[in-house]
Amino acid sequence: MQRKEHGDLPLKGFRALDLTDEKGFLCGRILADLGVDVIKVEKPGGDLSRRIGPFYHGEPHPEKSLYWFAYNANKRGITLDIESEDGKQIFRNLGKTSNLVIESFRAGFMDSLGLGYRSLRRVKKGIIMVSITGFGQEGPYRDYETSDIVSMAAGGVAYIMGQPDRPPIRFSLPQAFLHAGADAAVGALVALYHRELTGQGQQVDVSVQASLPLATFNAIPFWELNKVILKREGIYRAGLATSVRQRQLWQCKDGVVIFYLLGDPVASKSNRALAKWIVEEGMASEFIKNMDWDAFEAGNERQETQDEIERCIAPFFLTKTKKELYEAALERKLALCPVSSFKDLAESAQLNDRNFWVEVEHEELSDVIRYPGAFAQFSQTPITVRRRAPLIGEHNEDIYIGEMGLSREQVIRLKELRVI
Repeated sequence: MQRKEHGDLPLKGFRALDLTDEKGFLCGRILADLGVDVIKVEKPGGDLSRRIGPFYHGEPHPEKSLYWFAYNANKRGITLDIESEDGKQIFRNLGKTSNLVIESFRAGFMDSLGLGYRSLRRVKKGIIMVSITGFGQEGPYRDYETSDIVSMAAGGVAYIMGQPDRPPIRFSLPQAFLHAGADAAVGALVALYHRELTGQGQQVDVSVQASLPLATFNAIPFWELNKVILKREGIYRAGLATSVRQRQLWQCKDGVVIFYLLGDPVASKSNRALAKWIVEEGMASEFIKNMDWDAFEAGNERQETQDEIERCIAPFFLTKTKKELYEAALERKLALCPVSSFKDLAESAQLNDRNFWVEVEHEELSDVIRYPGAFAQFSQTPITVRRRAPLIGEHNEDIYIGEMGLSREQVIRLKELRVI
């Protein structure tokens, strides 16, 4: 694919007002990446999420949150108290020039302010409101609060994560809201497309809980097809067989690799190739030496067979580095892949060749920070990180004075009143 240095962004010309907290940051970030003019609206003094670490050089500061940097890049930022009467009117005026509103308040909060979807569509025909809550706008849980760990549990993801003899766990870093944010971005794009066809706006109701069952991978279809409830298996895989645990994560000298023992004709070549290598290294048991890989069926083998194979493979992998195993996998055609660390990703030849990492200037820090770049490459409308996340109220004058036409005196008064 040929890369273009310049070109219009895919969604250039659209505007979104982003009222979200952590539940919706990614939605606005994706839309901003695609070219939507996303205006992040914060309370006067700054969003509470600016207190989420880690921080630049480990210094807690509302303008140095790496979390804030990551999920609010490419956005502009203003401060506005939408609960004040002046703030409500300013927000309505902003709505007249906007296509989308993204919010993640509790269900019914925007309606209580007179800024809900029904009210805003009277201000701007065809406006789209994307609402992200823990459990949706309706139903018995609509008023429940949520957090990442609550969402992971309520969405079923935690149940299948962890060791079989221990309680459920969650990912080490918050993930639940990212699923909801990505779903919200897709919903916004679909609603925009529908509006382009019909002229009609709509409200997109995203539930964090409802976004997560899809992340359980094969757990749901396994129940539907086999009436089997998948449970936590740790380093093992429960899926190809309902009663046999198959190891998938293996420790090596300097990390972890994934290797599957599969049983189809193609996979048997991988199994045989690994067994041959173990024999060459003098580490093969008699069981491995005499194994008939063409007759091996992973889904129907006894657990004793799986355990015997594991007793031979596990110590062999411990004698090799990730690099050695990866290079051998390419040469010997093994179904093996190293588990990348963050350092591995930063040094990845593939990602670097695709210009995935980009340098973003932070003039307020007198520094340049390396960011993950575009989530996809567009041949005609390339996207990238165009600007760092906004400082508190950084674009107040640009928007309130330059675009809305307020006088400097009005802006000063609004600031004194803590409206902006």
